[in-house]
Amino acid sequence: MKIYGDMISPFVRMTIVTAHEVGLGTRIEHVVEAVKPTEVNAKLSSLSPIGKIPVLETDHHHGIYDSRVIIEYLCHVAGNSTLIPDDGVKRFRVLTLQALGQGMADAAVAYRYETAARPKGLQWEDWISRTMDRQHAAFDELESSWMELLSEVNAGSIAVAVALSYMDFRLPDLHWRNGHPKLGHWHAAFSGRESMVKTALTQK
Repeated sequence: MKIYGDMISPFVRMTIVTAHEVGLGTRIEHVVEAVKPTEVNAKLSSLSPIGKIPVLETDHHHGIYDSRVIIEYLCHVAGNSTLIPDDGVKRFRVLTLQALGQGMADAAVAYRYETAARPKGLQWEDWISRTMDRQHAAFDELESSWMELLSEVNAGSIAVAVALSYMDFRLPDLHWRNGHPKLGHWHAAFSGRESMVKTALTQK
């Protein structure tokens, strides 16, 4: 199996962290594919009409996307029912936490494009402000309501940990730890997991 995409993408990293957590790390080949938002990547487009990262190419050369589907596929292949539980109540709680982490990552990446890629004078200040409000609301929610589930290793805790690491890497001025001591302590501990260490982001 191959996973295409740059590790800087939090969505790519979530899938590779998952692969390590379910014991498939040695079966996954990570193929770095840089993607520009205004250009077509031929390899990715051959596996997915959307042409976005990540894309998983199965051993039978089928394309699977997006990150949430890839994560569920990896759990299925590994026979793992811990990261995404079978029990209905627990399952949807974990999936909701995963959606929160994915939403934070999506907002952070969009914010990065808006502030770093869009030319000065064309940036949408009201959108930037609202996006930051959403992020801070997410931090507050995690601190107050999700620490128990975050203490477990599941698809939700992986998504949140990777999203916060992306913010540390790309948006350090966000200072998400301010006012969220439990979340900061949890993230420091989770970042020490082997799956996170092996996929740690480094400046290029």
